[in-house]
Amino acid sequence: MTRQHHRKGLQRAAFAAGAALTVVAVAGAAPGAGAAPASPAGTPKLKLVAASKAVTADRYTGDPDNPDNPGDSGVYLDLGTYLTVDNAPLELKVTRKSYKDPIVAQQILRNGSKVTTKALPAGLVKDFGSLPDFLEVSIKNAAGVEVKKSKGNFCPNNASGRLRPDAPATSRYPESCSTNPFTLGSVWGVEKGWAANTSAFDYDKPVDLAAGEYTVKVSVAKKYRDLFGMANDQPTIKLTVREVSGEGGEEGGEGGTGGGVGLTARSAHGASSGHGASHDMAGMAGMDGMDGMGGGHHYGPRGADAPTPSALSHALEDRGLAHHLGDGAGHTDGSRIAPALKAATKRPTGRAGVPANVPKPDLRSLPAWDIAVTDGEDGDVPGKDYLAFSANVWNAGPAPLVVDGFRKPGAELMDSYQYFYDAKGKQVGYAPAGTMEWDPRVGHEHWHFTDFASYRLLAADQHQIVKSGKEAFCLANTDAIDYTVKNANWHPNNTDLATACGQQNSISVREVLDVGSGDTYTQYRPGQSFDITGLPNGTYYIQVVANPANRLQETNTKNNVSLRKVVLGGTEGARTVSVPPVDLINAP
Repeated sequence: MTRQHHRKGLQRAAFAAGAALTVVAVAGAAPGAGAAPASPAGTPKLKLVAASKAVTADRYTGDPDNPDNPGDSGVYLDLGTYLTVDNAPLELKVTRKSYKDPIVAQQILRNGSKVTTKALPAGLVKDFGSLPDFLEVSIKNAAGVEVKKSKGNFCPNNASGRLRPDAPATSRYPESCSTNPFTLGSVWGVEKGWAANTSAFDYDKPVDLAAGEYTVKVSVAKKYRDLFGMANDQPTIKLTVREVSGEGGEEGGEGGTGGGVGLTARSAHGASSGHGASHDMAGMAGMDGMDGMGGGHHYGPRGADAPTPSALSHALEDRGLAHHLGDGAGHTDGSRIAPALKAATKRPTGRAGVPANVPKPDLRSLPAWDIAVTDGEDGDVPGKDYLAFSANVWNAGPAPLVVDGFRKPGAELMDSYQYFYDAKGKQVGYAPAGTMEWDPRVGHEHWHFTDFASYRLLAADQHQIVKSGKEAFCLANTDAIDYTVKNANWHPNNTDLATACGQQNSISVREVLDVGSGDTYTQYRPGQSFDITGLPNGTYYIQVVANPANRLQETNTKNNVSLRKVVLGGTEGARTVSVPPVDLINAP
């Protein structure tokens, strides 16, 4: 299943990481520390700490001509600093009413049964991926000269762990911050008695540090210290940067070097979970002894099927090597892969039916994004132009979409059934829901549920179908679209194809789209994108249709269709596409 990368550098998704330390101009030293005010009941007490006094990081030299190590030269810097939370949980609710409205963030304060809210300053939170410019980082060389000054974003849902044994055994909060451009609502939080990793790094932006010894000082920006009543703690870390060649880089593996994350460009490209791109990789997660998860993912000429940022944690990506992933002991750092749910022991019996008042899912399609013209992927026809894109169908609830597939002995297809449950979780009905089919193509190799969504390229009149594409899907909860809706599940199962979609010899499969989550399918695989060779330049619309055959029962079918305007230009072999914003969302 190993396939080569075909691009310069690694355009990697900003998984729940709030993200990278972006290098800016050198400035003056950080201010001195100050005392934090006392935290009243129901108010979290926050403190910035360093897990280790010393970190070793590897500097890699990328080689654009080597598909196994195409990355830029530099250090992928993870300093191991954490935001500790005590006295009360840190909880933030981030929402927008529509794509025409700005993002609004509130802090939720819990004191026993009493719940109050505190509005964060307007404009402070700009997306659903992180608190921007949360960290300030100063790097000085052995001579004491500041050589880099950085700012870093922070996702409170980042990799986390308990501070002490009497802290809650599990965290109620999600394990990632959504970076899907059409997210509508998020919940961020760090449990009382827990700490969340504030460090992250971006594989597109390694820090350019030469091999040597450094002193790194990290602090929280004043605007956040004032907002959350924090002292100006400034943990200092001794950083050792060592040179690692592209050839020998993999010997560094996961590092094991005082908290440094010594990942090669190939092994560091961790599992993401969108269809087409990341689903193909995710199927390899948990397989011990694999060389590196990134080798199973193919990138086209523009990083073609670069995945949607996933709903998985920063720690999951950092692990890089598949055998470090999973639900084993000690995985309190967010590296957990949620297991699949098992299908019923046998297919349903008795007359199919659903009580009128039973809760049902509400499938909604999002506008397409990540739209680009490519010359195709392996398996496409050479010399043609293709319009590729990403699309997502999500479940607004109030009930999950639960579909079981049962296989007759020797049959090529599974018979599918949709299940329905009352408010207490008791199954109260079922209905036939088409079929599931085994997809044997390399990079897929799992059971697909048919008729979940379809795609069409429409003419300027928004009615005439120019091209049509229809795909079967293995359902997985790849993106947190709105965790503020009723009954949203902040810890969904079926997040990973390694467990969610069965094997060729499976006799039954359960596929679930949980409330609040969506399933991204990246249309870059051969036969999935639209062949636009010979199409006249002009205006078109990408139409995404959820539940196109109406085989699934849901609360509302009037929100199943979305449109995204695109304008084609250029000449054959050099086609272009421009994509106007959707209200305030400029995500081409």
